[in-house]
Amino acid sequence: MKTTITPRVRTLVLLLLAVVGMLFAGAGTASAHAALTGSDPSSGVVVNKAPTQVSLTFSEKVATNDDSLRVLNPKGKRVDVGKPSNISGTTYAVQIRSGLPDGTYTVAWQVVSADSHPVGGAFTFSIGSPSKTTVSASAEQDVGGGLVGGLYGFGRYMSYAGFIVMVGGAAFVLACWQRGAGVRALQRLVVSGWVSLTAATLWLLLLRGSYTTSGKVGDIFDLNLLGQVLQTKTGASLVSRLLLLAAAALFIAVLFGAYDKREDEEKRDLTFGLAIGGSVVAAGLAASWALSEHASTGLQPGIAMPVDVVHLLAVAAWLGGLAALLVALYRAPSDNPVERAAVQRFSRLAFGSVLALVATGIYQSWRQLGSWSAFTDTGYGQLLLVKIGLVALLVGIASISRRWTSRLADTATDAVETVAEETAATEEREPEKEHVTASAKTGGSSAKADANATPSATSGDSKRAAQLARQQAAVDTTRQKRLRDADPNRFGLRRSVLAEAAVAIVVLAVTTALTTTEPGRTEEDAKAAKASSSSSSSSSAGALTLDMSFDTGGKDGKGVIRLDLDPARVGGNEMHVYVQRPNGRAFDVPEVKVAFTLAAKKIGPLPVTPDRIATGHWAANGIQIPMAGDWKISVTVRTSDIDQTTVDKNAQIG
Repeated sequence: MKTTITPRVRTLVLLLLAVVGMLFAGAGTASAHAALTGSDPSSGVVVNKAPTQVSLTFSEKVATNDDSLRVLNPKGKRVDVGKPSNISGTTYAVQIRSGLPDGTYTVAWQVVSADSHPVGGAFTFSIGSPSKTTVSASAEQDVGGGLVGGLYGFGRYMSYAGFIVMVGGAAFVLACWQRGAGVRALQRLVVSGWVSLTAATLWLLLLRGSYTTSGKVGDIFDLNLLGQVLQTKTGASLVSRLLLLAAAALFIAVLFGAYDKREDEEKRDLTFGLAIGGSVVAAGLAASWALSEHASTGLQPGIAMPVDVVHLLAVAAWLGGLAALLVALYRAPSDNPVERAAVQRFSRLAFGSVLALVATGIYQSWRQLGSWSAFTDTGYGQLLLVKIGLVALLVGIASISRRWTSRLADTATDAVETVAEETAATEEREPEKEHVTASAKTGGSSAKADANATPSATSGDSKRAAQLARQQAAVDTTRQKRLRDADPNRFGLRRSVLAEAAVAIVVLAVTTALTTTEPGRTEEDAKAAKASSSSSSSSSAGALTLDMSFDTGGKDGKGVIRLDLDPARVGGNEMHVYVQRPNGRAFDVPEVKVAFTLAAKKIGPLPVTPDRIATGHWAANGIQIPMAGDWKISVTVRTSDIDQTTVDKNAQIG
């Protein structure tokens, strides 16, 4: 039988393609969730002496590779040496060659934030005096964008859609309509969800290396990049998802195989086992997102990750169950229609899912936004407002569906019987058609038996029989449709559920876009940090902050010194020195000394012995700087009786 695509289905597909195209093709560069909050040298600064390293400070931990931090001379050639290293907390540095000539240098960086999204940018600083440069230092690099970024975004959408359809469809069969296990359309729906999620996971695994590095299509099948991806948190999550999908395949095979063939009494015990096993697999799949994306970083990750798992499962139970109900209403055979009790059970399941979504959504909104103003001042907040509006619309349509469900019971049987009587009467009025059909069949049989029949007569009878068979199939299809649509309440329910599904597609697209958008809290913190950095660098009497790594050579002798001098001007100043281990914790060292030297005027060294305030914290007041200039600040740190070292850095004071 030839399947005809209805106008409603065509409209739904076109809506899906339009929304996906709008969100992913028009998104441009993917927003990431780690922001650059500071650098040394600062953006646009002119230093008198070439620094020994360039350091960048981010709003959160990031992942780096050999090319994450690049320093380019005015001709565009690299002058950095070695690999980037984490020198303190969220500060990363790369060493640069000594003896660099004067001119403008470009720092280009590209890293992966802790929640798996790439971020990049560039800025310049000058040695001696600014010069022309052949390097274009844009404020934002096209990281995570382009064709590869669009393909990666589409893969993310398909992975979410596959998860929702697979988990929600299976839950609908087990919890709401167990007779639906034998409906072919439902089987195809759940299996298509599994296939989509599996294919999308493999797709993301291949794209991941190019997505987070070069963005080139040719690098998609680079095995070296794939090996690097497998060593990351995101790669491990994708591989874990594939392993869990193997278990999900076994679950689906049992659900639509052995389970469907069991009697009602035998199904009870198997239902319990499938429910437990399916819940574990579904929770594991949801955790593969929670452990590698938004929930795994930022504020309260220990609470956020379980909440995110519950949120994803609630979305799947509601929207995936809605897709299954839509298929059951439109495609279930007339001898096994979805009954009112099943629709009511799904209504209760959907109501519970909505409550879970509201509770977890409120927590996630507070965690990701942090303030009411972030709703309107950040891209994440604006998208979230769109999602809230769509969910409210979805709940409103669902309430209409509930009303149709409540009217579904009493009139359905009478309406079906009426249509059956009308159909029988119609068949009685068509005896001639039945006679012709029977005659055609008899004639066909006689033609086969008659060896002397002409080929043209035999061919004509066969064509006539085939034509009558197609007509009879069309009549049967029409009869089944009339039986299915006999209850006007059932027809109304189908239309309202179709509307729910259309809105749900848009909700899913907006949700996917939210996962690639920088959270409002992070965006506002980054803006505040950049504003603070800009104001301090543009002020002639701003505070000075220097970061210097050290290694005394002994056991456990590595660390980082952060020196703050306020207001860094001629006259009295206040100094704070913080000594930290490489992991960012306070380092309890026995002694710290500081000296200031102005070589151009042959002043110094001027020694300063700060007082110990707390573990890893030393301070001194009233430090006198006699004149402005390029001062060398030397810090001596002792980690044991015999292990000590001195590190220094030049800085403009006054």
